[in-house]
Amino acid sequence: MEYKSVKIEKGPGGWGGPLIISPKPGKDKIVSVTGGGISDVAQRIADLTGGVTVDGFKTSVPDEEIAVVVIDCGGTARCGVYPKKNILTVNLVPVGQSGPLAKYIREDVYVSGVGLKDIVLTEELEEETREHNNQGSTDTVAIEKEVYAKKGNIIERIGKGTGKVVGIFYSAGKESIDSVIKNILPFMAFVSMLVGIILKSGIGDIIAKFVAPFSGSLGGLLVISLIAAIPILSPLLGPGAVIAQIVGVLVGVEIGKGNIPPQYALPALFAIDPQVGCDFIPVGLSLGDAEPETVEIGVPAILFSRLITGPISVIIAYLFSIGLYK
Repeated sequence: MEYKSVKIEKGPGGWGGPLIISPKPGKDKIVSVTGGGISDVAQRIADLTGGVTVDGFKTSVPDEEIAVVVIDCGGTARCGVYPKKNILTVNLVPVGQSGPLAKYIREDVYVSGVGLKDIVLTEELEEETREHNNQGSTDTVAIEKEVYAKKGNIIERIGKGTGKVVGIFYSAGKESIDSVIKNILPFMAFVSMLVGIILKSGIGDIIAKFVAPFSGSLGGLLVISLIAAIPILSPLLGPGAVIAQIVGVLVGVEIGKGNIPPQYALPALFAIDPQVGCDFIPVGLSLGDAEPETVEIGVPAILFSRLITGPISVIIAYLFSIGLYK
């Protein structure tokens, strides 16, 4: 029997891959561990490659005979069971490295969020692309009709749909908890340490007391905004918000006493806050799965941009505060 290879890409929101599935004699089983019979994706892989579909819930298959396993796991152990054995794994649910066996989930053995459109014959990839440009989406329509014809009864369809929804919500919950544990909590510990150093050393107080006298004029507020936005200082001043706290309180007290005109309240707010978020920039980019190159360029770019946007915001606030207080 002649076998063919397919390339499987991750789907929307998916992770891992791409995987090349190449069945061969003695290793041609396409195992569907999705419940409700053979999944459409597993059947599609088998149809294109010449492999043999097997319902993993009904039949046990030796590991050495498995070409690929198709699962619909929302983030539990099933995601990592087969990757741990170095068995190529296709997950219908868009789940990344999750579950107790997450360390075994690698891009070279695992891909998720896969749909029918993400499976393509490798040897006919270029030819199919040309045909698609000339003939439109005829093949896609044919596939959808074939899939629809293979749908089970209404109870099975409802059950599979419900399971998919539950799996997605469960996956989202696990990923949220993982993000909190792996990213947010360590960052909070780091910020706590940094704030302690700033407050204990008194560096922040010294800077704040030095710039506070400038808070009674527009020029002074521009100077404060420039100092708070200096790229070297802003990441250090951000966590403790020392300038924002001390200068803000001082300006408020002096305005209450009548020593500083009320119209300086709004520009003062913008003058003392250019450093806000500067300590979070690299963490935010990391949480957004930014590439290392993006973080390397983005962090200094945003920090230096505060030197421009800080004073501009002070001027705009000053103009808007004219006539605001009578």
